[in-house]
Amino acid sequence: MRHTAAVLGSLILAGPAMAEPDARDLYTRHCAVCHAETRLGGTGPALIPETLGRMFGPRLEAVIAEGRIATQMPGFADFLSADEITAVAAYLAEPLAEPPVWTALDIAATREMRVDHTPAATPVFAADPMNITLVVETGDNHVSVLDGDTFDVLDRFATPYAVHGGPKFSPDGRYVFVMSRDGWVQKYDIWSLAEIGRVRAGLNSRNIAISHDGRWLAVANYLPMTLTILDALDLTVALVIDVEGRDGTPSRVSAVYQAPPRESFILALKDIPELWEIFYGANPPFFGFVHDHRIEGPPKVEDPFPIRRIRLADILDDFFFDQDYEHLIGASRETESGQVIDLVIGRKIADIDLPGMPHLGSGITWPRGQTMVMATPHLQSNTISVIDMGTWQTLQEIETLGPGFFMRSHATTPYAWADVFFGPNKDVMHIIDKESLEIVRTLRPEPGATVAHTEFTKDGRHALVSIWEDEGAVIVYDAASLEEVRRLPMKKPSGKYNVWNKITFAEGTSH
Repeated sequence: MRHTAAVLGSLILAGPAMAEPDARDLYTRHCAVCHAETRLGGTGPALIPETLGRMFGPRLEAVIAEGRIATQMPGFADFLSADEITAVAAYLAEPLAEPPVWTALDIAATREMRVDHTPAATPVFAADPMNITLVVETGDNHVSVLDGDTFDVLDRFATPYAVHGGPKFSPDGRYVFVMSRDGWVQKYDIWSLAEIGRVRAGLNSRNIAISHDGRWLAVANYLPMTLTILDALDLTVALVIDVEGRDGTPSRVSAVYQAPPRESFILALKDIPELWEIFYGANPPFFGFVHDHRIEGPPKVEDPFPIRRIRLADILDDFFFDQDYEHLIGASRETESGQVIDLVIGRKIADIDLPGMPHLGSGITWPRGQTMVMATPHLQSNTISVIDMGTWQTLQEIETLGPGFFMRSHATTPYAWADVFFGPNKDVMHIIDKESLEIVRTLRPEPGATVAHTEFTKDGRHALVSIWEDEGAVIVYDAASLEEVRRLPMKKPSGKYNVWNKITFAEGTSH
Protein backbone atom coordinates (compact mmCIF):
# COMPACT_ATOMS: atom_id res chain seq x y z
CA MET A 1 0.00 0.00 0.00
CA ARG A 2 2.78 2.37 0.93
CA HIS A 3 4.49 1.76 -2.43
CA THR A 4 1.21 2.27 -4.32
CA ALA A 5 0.50 5.51 -2.45
CA ALA A 6 3.96 6.82 -3.23
CA VAL A 7 3.54 6.08 -6.92
CA LEU A 8 0.08 7.67 -6.93
CA GLY A 9 1.43 10.75 -5.15
CA SER A 10 4.22 11.14 -7.65
CA LEU A 11 1.75 10.92 -10.53
CA ILE A 12 -0.48 13.57 -8.95
CA LEU A 13 2.50 15.88 -8.52
CA ALA A 14 3.71 15.19 -12.04
CA GLY A 15 0.34 16.01 -13.61
CA PRO A 16 0.42 19.84 -13.37
CA ALA A 17 4.13 19.97 -14.15
CA MET A 18 3.50 18.29 -17.48
CA ALA A 19 0.88 20.86 -18.53
CA GLU A 20 1.89 23.47 -21.06
CA PRO A 21 2.49 26.88 -19.45
CA ASP A 22 -0.30 29.39 -20.09
CA ALA A 23 1.81 32.10 -21.69
CA ARG A 24 -1.00 34.64 -21.96
CA ASP A 25 -1.86 34.29 -18.29
CA LEU A 26 1.81 34.57 -17.34
CA TYR A 27 2.08 37.74 -19.41
CA THR A 28 -1.02 39.22 -17.77
CA ARG A 29 0.22 38.49 -14.27
CA HIS A 30 3.86 39.50 -14.67
CA CYS A 31 4.25 41.80 -17.69
CA ALA A 32 1.05 43.74 -18.37
CA VAL A 33 1.55 46.18 -15.50
CA CYS A 34 4.43 47.78 -17.44
CA HIS A 35 3.80 46.75 -21.04
CA ALA A 36 -0.06 46.88 -21.04
CA GLU A 37 -2.58 44.13 -21.66
CA THR A 38 -2.45 45.02 -25.35
CA ARG A 39 1.34 44.49 -25.46
CA LEU A 40 1.55 47.99 -26.99
CA GLY A 41 3.58 49.41 -24.13
CA GLY A 42 3.11 51.63 -21.09
CA THR A 43 5.99 52.50 -18.81
CA GLY A 44 7.82 49.73 -20.67
CA PRO A 45 8.15 49.38 -24.46
CA ALA A 46 5.73 47.58 -26.77
CA LEU A 47 6.30 43.81 -26.86
CA ILE A 48 5.30 42.85 -30.40
CA PRO A 49 7.36 41.53 -33.33
CA GLU A 50 7.49 44.97 -34.99
CA THR A 51 9.19 46.55 -31.96
CA LEU A 52 11.26 43.65 -30.70
CA GLY A 53 13.14 43.37 -33.98
CA ARG A 54 15.60 40.49 -33.85
CA MET A 55 15.33 40.01 -30.07
CA PHE A 56 13.74 36.57 -30.19
CA GLY A 57 14.64 33.09 -29.03
CA PRO A 58 17.48 32.74 -26.50
CA ARG A 59 18.21 36.47 -26.42
CA LEU A 60 14.66 37.40 -25.46
CA GLU A 61 14.50 34.55 -22.97
CA ALA A 62 17.69 35.86 -21.35
CA VAL A 63 16.17 39.33 -20.95
CA ILE A 64 13.03 37.87 -19.36
CA ALA A 65 15.13 35.75 -17.00
CA GLU A 66 17.83 38.27 -16.12
CA GLY A 67 16.29 41.68 -16.80
CA ARG A 68 17.98 44.61 -18.51
CA ILE A 69 20.83 46.52 -16.92
CA ALA A 70 20.12 50.20 -16.12
CA THR A 71 16.39 49.89 -16.89
CA GLN A 72 13.32 49.17 -14.80
CA MET A 73 13.06 45.69 -16.35
CA PRO A 74 13.58 43.10 -13.56
CA GLY A 75 14.61 39.49 -14.01
CA PHE A 76 12.00 36.76 -13.58
CA ALA A 77 14.21 33.72 -13.16
CA ASP A 78 13.23 33.48 -9.48
CA PHE A 79 9.50 33.54 -10.30
CA LEU A 80 9.19 31.66 -13.59
CA SER A 81 10.51 28.28 -14.66
CA ALA A 82 12.62 27.86 -17.77
CA ASP A 83 9.60 26.43 -19.62
CA GLU A 84 7.44 29.38 -18.57
CA ILE A 85 10.07 31.85 -19.75
CA THR A 86 10.28 30.05 -23.10
CA ALA A 87 6.47 30.17 -23.39
CA VAL A 88 6.31 33.90 -22.66
CA ALA A 89 9.06 34.60 -25.22
CA ALA A 90 7.15 32.60 -27.84
CA TYR A 91 3.95 34.49 -27.01
CA LEU A 92 5.69 37.83 -27.55
CA ALA A 93 6.84 36.63 -30.97
CA GLU A 94 3.24 36.16 -32.10
CA PRO A 95 1.72 39.02 -34.14
CA LEU A 96 -1.34 40.76 -32.73
CA ALA A 97 -4.71 39.45 -33.92
CA GLU A 98 -5.73 42.92 -35.10
CA PRO A 99 -3.43 45.67 -36.38
CA PRO A 100 -3.21 48.26 -33.60
CA VAL A 101 -4.69 51.72 -34.02
CA TRP A 102 -2.95 54.81 -32.66
CA THR A 103 -5.03 57.91 -33.31
CA ALA A 104 -4.44 61.60 -32.70
CA LEU A 105 -6.44 61.24 -29.48
CA ASP A 106 -4.24 58.32 -28.37
CA ILE A 107 -1.15 60.39 -29.09
CA ALA A 108 -2.49 63.43 -27.25
CA ALA A 109 -3.25 61.33 -24.17
CA THR A 110 0.46 60.47 -23.79
CA ARG A 111 1.74 64.05 -24.00
CA GLU A 112 3.69 65.21 -20.96
CA MET A 113 5.14 68.73 -20.76
CA ARG A 114 7.09 70.27 -17.91
CA VAL A 115 5.00 73.14 -16.59
CA ASP A 116 7.80 74.27 -14.28
CA HIS A 117 10.37 74.76 -17.04
CA THR A 118 11.63 78.30 -17.56
CA PRO A 119 13.88 78.47 -20.63
CA ALA A 120 17.29 80.00 -19.95
CA ALA A 121 17.86 83.34 -21.72
CA THR A 122 21.42 82.30 -22.52
CA PRO A 123 23.21 78.93 -22.26
CA VAL A 124 23.82 77.81 -18.68
CA PHE A 125 27.31 76.67 -19.73
CA ALA A 126 30.37 78.47 -21.11
CA ALA A 127 30.87 76.12 -24.08
CA ASP A 128 30.15 77.17 -27.67
CA PRO A 129 26.48 76.15 -28.15
CA MET A 130 27.16 75.58 -31.86
CA ASN A 131 29.89 73.06 -31.05
CA ILE A 132 27.88 70.86 -28.72
CA THR A 133 27.92 67.16 -29.62
CA LEU A 134 25.30 64.71 -28.41
CA VAL A 135 26.25 61.07 -27.85
CA VAL A 136 23.46 58.48 -27.81
CA GLU A 137 24.32 55.78 -25.27
CA THR A 138 22.17 52.77 -26.08
CA GLY A 139 23.58 50.67 -23.24
CA ASP A 140 21.45 52.41 -20.62
CA ASN A 141 19.22 54.72 -22.67
CA HIS A 142 20.92 58.06 -22.05
CA VAL A 143 22.34 60.93 -24.09
CA SER A 144 25.55 62.68 -23.07
CA VAL A 145 25.97 66.36 -23.93
CA LEU A 146 29.62 67.09 -24.79
CA ASP A 147 31.51 70.38 -25.01
CA GLY A 148 32.99 70.11 -28.51
CA ASP A 149 36.16 71.97 -27.51
CA THR A 150 37.07 70.41 -24.14
CA PHE A 151 35.01 67.18 -24.54
CA ASP A 152 33.75 67.55 -21.00
CA VAL A 153 30.30 66.07 -20.31
CA LEU A 154 27.94 68.97 -19.59
CA ASP A 155 24.89 66.79 -18.92
CA ARG A 156 23.67 63.22 -19.23
CA PHE A 157 19.91 62.79 -19.56
CA ALA A 158 17.65 59.75 -19.70
CA THR A 159 15.84 59.00 -22.96
CA PRO A 160 12.96 56.72 -23.93
CA TYR A 161 13.83 53.09 -24.63
CA ALA A 162 15.91 52.35 -27.75
CA VAL A 163 16.64 55.72 -29.36
CA HIS A 164 16.65 55.37 -33.13
CA GLY A 165 17.04 57.43 -36.29
CA GLY A 166 19.27 60.22 -35.07
CA PRO A 167 18.25 63.26 -32.98
CA LYS A 168 17.12 66.38 -34.88
CA PHE A 169 17.96 69.96 -33.89
CA SER A 170 15.88 73.11 -34.16
CA PRO A 171 17.33 75.52 -36.78
CA ASP A 172 18.94 77.69 -34.09
CA GLY A 173 20.51 74.65 -32.44
CA ARG A 174 18.84 75.31 -29.12
CA TYR A 175 16.46 72.35 -28.96
CA VAL A 176 16.92 68.72 -29.84
CA PHE A 177 14.27 66.09 -30.50
CA VAL A 178 15.01 62.45 -29.73
CA MET A 179 12.87 59.53 -30.92
CA SER A 180 12.68 55.93 -29.71
CA ARG A 181 11.79 52.74 -31.53
CA ASP A 182 8.48 52.57 -29.67
CA GLY A 183 7.39 55.97 -30.90
CA TRP A 184 8.23 58.35 -28.08
CA VAL A 185 9.46 61.80 -29.09
CA GLN A 186 11.36 63.76 -26.47
CA LYS A 187 12.14 67.50 -26.55
CA TYR A 188 15.26 68.69 -24.74
CA ASP A 189 16.46 72.28 -24.18
CA ILE A 190 20.23 72.28 -24.76
CA TRP A 191 20.73 75.82 -23.46
CA SER A 192 18.96 74.96 -20.19
CA LEU A 193 20.23 71.35 -20.06
CA ALA A 194 16.69 70.20 -19.30
CA GLU A 195 13.98 68.03 -20.81
CA ILE A 196 10.85 69.94 -21.77
CA GLY A 197 8.46 67.11 -22.56
CA ARG A 198 7.61 64.01 -24.56
CA VAL A 199 4.78 62.40 -26.50
CA ARG A 200 4.20 58.98 -28.07
CA ALA A 201 3.67 59.67 -31.78
CA GLY A 202 3.57 56.03 -32.91
CA LEU A 203 3.91 52.47 -31.67
CA ASN A 204 6.90 51.38 -33.74
CA SER A 205 8.71 54.31 -35.35
CA ARG A 206 11.70 54.67 -37.64
CA ASN A 207 12.93 58.26 -37.51
CA ILE A 208 11.95 61.92 -37.34
CA ALA A 209 12.55 65.02 -39.44
CA ILE A 210 12.15 68.69 -38.57
CA SER A 211 11.00 71.41 -40.96
CA HIS A 212 13.61 73.98 -42.00
CA ASP A 213 11.78 76.67 -40.00
CA GLY A 214 11.61 74.52 -36.89
CA ARG A 215 7.82 74.55 -36.75
CA TRP A 216 6.93 70.93 -37.55
CA LEU A 217 8.17 67.47 -36.64
CA ALA A 218 7.36 64.51 -38.88
CA VAL A 219 7.47 61.01 -37.37
CA ALA A 220 7.79 57.95 -39.65
CA ASN A 221 5.87 54.95 -38.31
CA TYR A 222 5.97 51.26 -39.09
CA LEU A 223 3.11 50.69 -36.67
CA PRO A 224 0.52 51.88 -37.31
CA MET A 225 1.27 52.67 -40.96
CA THR A 226 1.14 56.43 -40.60
CA LEU A 227 3.08 59.67 -40.65
CA THR A 228 2.51 61.79 -37.57
CA ILE A 229 3.10 65.54 -37.78
CA LEU A 230 3.66 67.33 -34.47
CA ASP A 231 3.93 70.99 -33.55
CA ALA A 232 7.58 71.31 -32.52
CA LEU A 233 6.77 74.03 -29.99
CA ASP A 234 4.61 72.01 -27.64
CA LEU A 235 4.45 68.49 -29.18
CA THR A 236 0.73 68.70 -29.89
CA VAL A 237 -0.65 66.71 -32.83
CA ALA A 238 -1.11 68.61 -36.08
CA LEU A 239 -2.07 65.66 -38.29
CA VAL A 240 -1.91 61.88 -38.56
CA ILE A 241 -1.73 60.70 -42.18
CA ASP A 242 -2.68 57.13 -43.11
CA VAL A 243 -0.13 55.96 -45.67
CA GLU A 244 -1.74 54.00 -48.48
CA GLY A 245 -1.00 53.34 -52.13
CA ARG A 246 -3.32 54.34 -54.93
CA ASP A 247 -4.97 50.93 -54.73
CA GLY A 248 -5.47 51.20 -50.97
CA THR A 249 -2.48 49.06 -49.99
CA PRO A 250 -1.19 50.31 -46.61
CA SER A 251 2.54 50.91 -46.23
CA ARG A 252 5.03 51.20 -43.47
CA VAL A 253 7.11 54.38 -43.58
CA SER A 254 10.79 53.42 -43.76
CA ALA A 255 12.01 56.96 -43.13
CA VAL A 256 11.13 60.64 -43.40
CA TYR A 257 13.60 63.32 -44.50
CA GLN A 258 13.61 67.09 -44.48
CA ALA A 259 14.18 68.82 -47.86
CA PRO A 260 14.88 72.40 -46.72
CA PRO A 261 15.01 74.20 -50.12
CA ARG A 262 11.73 72.54 -51.09
CA GLU A 263 9.99 73.22 -47.76
CA SER A 264 8.84 69.64 -47.70
CA PHE A 265 9.17 66.25 -46.06
CA ILE A 266 10.03 63.27 -48.26
CA LEU A 267 8.91 59.77 -47.31
CA ALA A 268 10.54 56.43 -48.07
CA LEU A 269 7.81 53.79 -48.21
CA LYS A 270 8.42 50.15 -47.42
CA ASP A 271 5.48 48.45 -49.11
CA ILE A 272 4.38 50.48 -52.15
CA PRO A 273 6.27 51.74 -55.24
CA GLU A 274 5.68 55.41 -54.54
CA LEU A 275 7.62 58.37 -53.22
CA TRP A 276 5.66 60.89 -51.18
CA GLU A 277 6.55 64.55 -50.80
CA ILE A 278 4.55 66.42 -48.17
CA PHE A 279 4.74 70.21 -48.36
CA TYR A 280 4.49 72.40 -45.28
CA GLY A 281 5.47 75.79 -46.76
CA ALA A 282 3.06 78.67 -47.37
CA ASN A 283 3.21 78.39 -51.17
CA PRO A 284 3.76 74.79 -52.28
CA PRO A 285 4.15 74.13 -56.00
CA PHE A 286 1.17 72.45 -57.65
CA PHE A 287 1.72 68.93 -58.92
CA GLY A 288 -1.79 67.50 -58.49
CA PHE A 289 -2.00 66.88 -54.80
CA VAL A 290 -3.67 64.20 -52.71
CA HIS A 291 -6.15 65.41 -50.08
CA ASP A 292 -7.74 62.79 -47.88
CA HIS A 293 -6.45 60.23 -50.41
CA ARG A 294 -8.22 61.87 -53.37
CA ILE A 295 -6.56 63.61 -56.30
CA GLU A 296 -7.77 67.20 -56.21
CA GLY A 297 -6.75 70.73 -57.15
CA PRO A 298 -4.35 73.12 -55.42
CA PRO A 299 -4.24 72.91 -51.62
CA LYS A 300 -6.83 74.76 -49.57
CA VAL A 301 -5.99 76.95 -46.61
CA GLU A 302 -7.45 74.37 -44.24
CA ASP A 303 -5.24 71.64 -45.71
CA PRO A 304 -1.67 72.77 -44.90
CA PHE A 305 0.09 69.48 -45.74
CA PRO A 306 -0.65 68.59 -49.37
CA ILE A 307 0.87 65.33 -50.60
CA ARG A 308 2.60 64.82 -53.91
CA ARG A 309 2.91 61.22 -55.07
CA ILE A 310 5.64 60.15 -57.47
CA ARG A 311 5.15 56.72 -59.03
CA LEU A 312 8.18 54.43 -59.03
CA ALA A 313 9.02 51.28 -60.92
CA ASP A 314 10.29 49.63 -57.73
CA ILE A 315 9.93 50.06 -54.00
CA LEU A 316 12.72 52.31 -52.70
CA ASP A 317 13.12 52.27 -48.93
CA ASP A 318 16.49 53.96 -48.46
CA PHE A 319 17.32 57.47 -49.72
CA PHE A 320 20.19 59.86 -50.29
CA PHE A 321 20.00 63.47 -51.54
CA ASP A 322 22.31 65.83 -53.33
CA GLN A 323 23.18 69.07 -51.53
CA ASP A 324 20.49 71.06 -53.38
CA TYR A 325 17.76 68.45 -52.83
CA GLU A 326 16.99 68.38 -56.53
CA HIS A 327 17.93 64.73 -56.89
CA LEU A 328 17.08 61.74 -54.75
CA ILE A 329 19.09 58.54 -54.96
CA GLY A 330 17.05 55.58 -53.78
CA ALA A 331 17.62 51.86 -53.37
CA SER A 332 15.69 48.80 -52.34
CA ARG A 333 16.98 46.24 -49.87
CA GLU A 334 16.27 43.54 -52.45
CA THR A 335 18.18 44.93 -55.44
CA GLU A 336 21.78 45.71 -56.34
CA SER A 337 21.07 48.97 -58.07
CA GLY A 338 19.97 52.47 -57.25
CA GLN A 339 17.77 54.97 -59.03
CA VAL A 340 18.17 58.72 -59.41
CA ILE A 341 14.85 60.56 -59.15
CA ASP A 342 14.67 64.15 -60.35
CA LEU A 343 12.42 65.82 -57.77
CA VAL A 344 11.68 68.77 -60.04
CA ILE A 345 10.14 66.74 -62.84
CA GLY A 346 9.15 63.78 -60.67
CA ARG A 347 10.66 60.87 -62.54
CA LYS A 348 13.69 58.61 -62.76
CA ILE A 349 16.60 59.96 -64.82
CA ALA A 350 19.32 57.37 -64.20
CA ASP A 351 20.21 53.99 -62.75
CA ILE A 352 23.25 53.45 -60.52
CA ASP A 353 25.19 50.25 -60.00
CA LEU A 354 25.14 49.66 -56.24
CA PRO A 355 25.96 46.02 -55.43
CA GLY A 356 25.82 44.68 -51.91
CA MET A 357 22.81 46.48 -50.38
CA PRO A 358 23.92 50.10 -50.05
CA HIS A 359 23.26 52.00 -46.83
CA LEU A 360 22.36 55.26 -48.54
CA GLY A 361 21.13 56.87 -45.34
CA SER A 362 24.78 57.07 -44.25
CA GLY A 363 26.16 58.22 -47.59
CA ILE A 364 28.17 61.43 -47.88
CA THR A 365 29.26 63.88 -50.58
CA TRP A 366 32.36 65.96 -51.29
CA PRO A 367 33.82 67.97 -54.18
CA ARG A 368 36.48 66.16 -56.21
CA GLY A 369 38.01 68.02 -59.12
CA GLN A 370 35.24 69.58 -61.18
CA THR A 371 32.45 67.39 -59.86
CA MET A 372 30.68 66.31 -56.70
CA VAL A 373 30.90 62.70 -55.67
CA MET A 374 28.82 60.62 -53.33
CA ALA A 375 30.07 57.61 -51.42
CA THR A 376 28.05 54.92 -49.72
CA PRO A 377 28.97 51.82 -47.70
CA HIS A 378 27.28 48.47 -48.30
CA LEU A 379 25.66 46.18 -45.77
CA GLN A 380 26.47 42.96 -47.63
CA SER A 381 29.71 43.55 -49.49
CA ASN A 382 33.25 44.60 -48.68
CA THR A 383 33.07 47.76 -50.78
CA ILE A 384 32.37 51.47 -50.74
CA SER A 385 30.84 52.81 -53.96
CA VAL A 386 31.99 56.25 -55.13
CA ILE A 387 29.62 57.83 -57.69
CA ASP A 388 30.15 60.85 -59.97
CA MET A 389 27.04 62.98 -59.34
CA GLY A 390 27.38 64.66 -62.72
CA THR A 391 27.21 61.49 -64.80
CA TRP A 392 25.86 59.10 -62.13
CA GLN A 393 28.58 56.64 -63.12
CA THR A 394 30.66 54.63 -60.65
CA LEU A 395 34.10 56.16 -60.27
CA GLN A 396 35.48 53.48 -58.02
CA GLU A 397 34.59 50.64 -55.71
CA ILE A 398 36.91 50.81 -52.74
CA GLU A 399 37.65 47.40 -51.26
CA THR A 400 37.32 47.27 -47.48
CA LEU A 401 37.88 44.65 -44.79
CA GLY A 402 34.16 44.02 -44.45
CA PRO A 403 30.67 45.45 -44.91
CA GLY A 404 30.22 48.89 -43.39
CA PHE A 405 27.42 50.94 -41.89
CA PHE A 406 28.52 54.58 -41.48
CA MET A 407 30.66 57.12 -43.34
CA ARG A 408 31.58 60.67 -42.33
CA SER A 409 33.81 63.51 -43.48
CA HIS A 410 34.16 67.29 -43.09
CA ALA A 411 34.91 70.13 -45.50
CA THR A 412 38.19 70.86 -43.71
CA THR A 413 39.64 67.34 -43.86
CA PRO A 414 41.13 65.47 -46.82
CA TYR A 415 39.79 62.20 -45.43
CA ALA A 416 36.56 60.23 -45.28
CA TRP A 417 36.13 57.84 -42.37
CA ALA A 418 34.36 54.50 -42.91
CA ASP A 419 33.71 51.77 -40.36
CA VAL A 420 33.62 48.00 -40.93
CA PHE A 421 30.58 47.25 -38.83
CA PHE A 422 30.00 43.61 -39.72
CA GLY A 423 32.16 40.51 -39.64
CA PRO A 424 35.49 39.62 -38.05
CA ASN A 425 37.02 43.05 -38.75
CA LYS A 426 34.36 45.02 -36.90
CA ASP A 427 37.14 46.73 -34.92
CA VAL A 428 38.42 48.55 -38.02
CA MET A 429 38.02 52.17 -39.11
CA HIS A 430 39.26 52.97 -42.63
CA ILE A 431 40.65 56.41 -43.48
CA ILE A 432 40.13 57.22 -47.17
CA ASP A 433 41.84 59.97 -49.15
CA LYS A 434 39.05 61.92 -50.85
CA GLU A 435 41.17 62.71 -53.93
CA SER A 436 42.94 59.41 -54.62
CA LEU A 437 40.01 57.33 -53.28
CA GLU A 438 42.53 55.04 -51.59
CA ILE A 439 42.60 53.79 -48.03
CA VAL A 440 45.60 55.58 -46.54
CA ARG A 441 45.33 54.24 -43.01
CA THR A 442 43.40 51.63 -41.07
CA LEU A 443 42.78 52.24 -37.37
CA ARG A 444 42.07 49.55 -34.78
CA PRO A 445 41.32 51.63 -31.68
CA GLU A 446 40.34 48.63 -29.54
CA PRO A 447 41.06 45.18 -30.97
CA GLY A 448 38.01 42.93 -31.01
CA ALA A 449 35.52 45.70 -30.15
CA THR A 450 32.97 47.12 -32.59
CA VAL A 451 34.07 50.52 -33.92
CA ALA A 452 31.44 52.74 -35.52
CA HIS A 453 30.00 56.12 -36.43
CA THR A 454 32.45 58.98 -36.79
CA GLU A 455 31.38 62.56 -36.11
CA PHE A 456 33.43 65.73 -36.48
CA THR A 457 33.55 68.83 -34.35
CA LYS A 458 32.29 72.11 -35.78
CA ASP A 459 35.73 73.12 -37.13
CA GLY A 460 36.64 69.61 -38.28
CA ARG A 461 39.77 69.49 -36.12
CA HIS A 462 38.64 66.44 -34.20
CA ALA A 463 36.86 63.21 -35.14
CA LEU A 464 34.84 61.29 -32.55
CA VAL A 465 34.49 57.51 -32.91
CA SER A 466 32.34 55.07 -30.93
CA ILE A 467 33.50 51.85 -29.32
CA TRP A 468 30.06 50.27 -29.60
CA GLU A 469 30.20 48.00 -26.56
CA ASP A 470 28.33 47.92 -23.24
CA GLU A 471 31.46 49.14 -21.50
CA GLY A 472 32.48 51.26 -24.46
CA ALA A 473 33.91 54.68 -25.09
CA VAL A 474 33.98 57.67 -27.37
CA ILE A 475 37.48 58.16 -28.74
CA VAL A 476 38.53 61.65 -29.79
CA TYR A 477 41.06 61.77 -32.64
CA ASP A 478 43.10 64.61 -34.04
CA ALA A 479 41.62 64.68 -37.56
CA ALA A 480 44.95 65.72 -39.13
CA SER A 481 47.47 63.47 -37.35
CA LEU A 482 44.94 60.64 -36.76
CA GLU A 483 46.30 60.27 -33.24
CA GLU A 484 44.08 59.60 -30.24
CA VAL A 485 43.54 62.67 -28.05
CA ARG A 486 41.08 61.51 -25.41
CA ARG A 487 38.93 58.52 -24.48
CA LEU A 488 35.57 59.00 -22.73
CA PRO A 489 33.97 55.91 -21.10
CA MET A 490 30.39 55.45 -22.30
CA LYS A 491 27.59 52.83 -22.14
CA LYS A 492 27.45 51.42 -25.66
CA PRO A 493 27.71 54.76 -27.47
CA SER A 494 26.27 54.69 -30.97
CA GLY A 495 25.52 57.87 -32.94
CA LYS A 496 27.10 61.24 -32.24
CA TYR A 497 25.64 64.49 -33.53
CA ASN A 498 27.31 67.89 -33.66
CA VAL A 499 24.89 70.83 -33.55
CA TRP A 500 26.64 72.93 -36.20
CA ASN A 501 27.18 70.10 -38.65
CA LYS A 502 23.56 69.01 -38.44
CA ILE A 503 21.79 72.39 -38.61
CA THR A 504 23.96 73.57 -41.52
CA PHE A 505 23.61 70.24 -43.35
CA ALA A 506 27.38 70.28 -43.59
CA GLU A 507 29.20 68.48 -46.34
CA GLY A 508 30.33 65.08 -45.14
CA THR A 509 27.43 64.35 -42.81
CA SER A 510 24.23 62.43 -43.42
CA HIS A 511 21.03 64.43 -43.59
